[in-house]
Amino acid sequence: MKDKFVITIGRQFGSGGGEIGRRLADHFKIPCYDKELLTIVAKESGYCKEYFEKYDEKPLKVLSYFGYDTCANALPINHQLFLKQFNLIQKLANEKSCIFVGRAADYALRDFDNVLNIFIHGDFEFRRQRAMSEHNIKPENSANVVKKIDKERSAYYKYYTDNFWGNASNYHICLDTSFIGIDEATSIIINFIEKIYK
Repeated sequence: MKDKFVITIGRQFGSGGGEIGRRLADHFKIPCYDKELLTIVAKESGYCKEYFEKYDEKPLKVLSYFGYDTCANALPINHQLFLKQFNLIQKLANEKSCIFVGRAADYALRDFDNVLNIFIHGDFEFRRQRAMSEHNIKPENSANVVKKIDKERSAYYKYYTDNFWGNASNYHICLDTSFIGIDEATSIIINFIEKIYK
């Protein structure tokens, strides 16, 4: 493909958004950044990836003393991570075609051209089943985990963008994988991209 393009994927937990991102990356031979953003940010910051993981896509809360990096600056770690990922997303999008999963990437790239914003969702039971099969969540915990992660992602998006996560007006394409399946969702996106970005 000649044109440079960037895909952002917002996703409910268990809907297959991350898997779709990886499939698209394989098809178009471009990088997909999900947890990879944490690895890059951690390396550039001199921290281990695990240090940032507990703050990733979490809303800002009233934090204890240990929630601040007093060695670097007075910003909460949540803010530091958001800003570092925000800047990295913009930098990578300027350089090449790529895919971003989560991290309010659609907001970070709202002033960029050639960006396709996608939201992947599905009914609760479908996502609960995938949480168990794909994420190794115990059956007795699966419902609570799905609800908790969705709530965190929604609050994170609202806090940093002042908009509503999953609101169709924020995206170009919204797909229900519990209805059409992950294979068909991936195919729809591929067909659309190949028509738009030739």
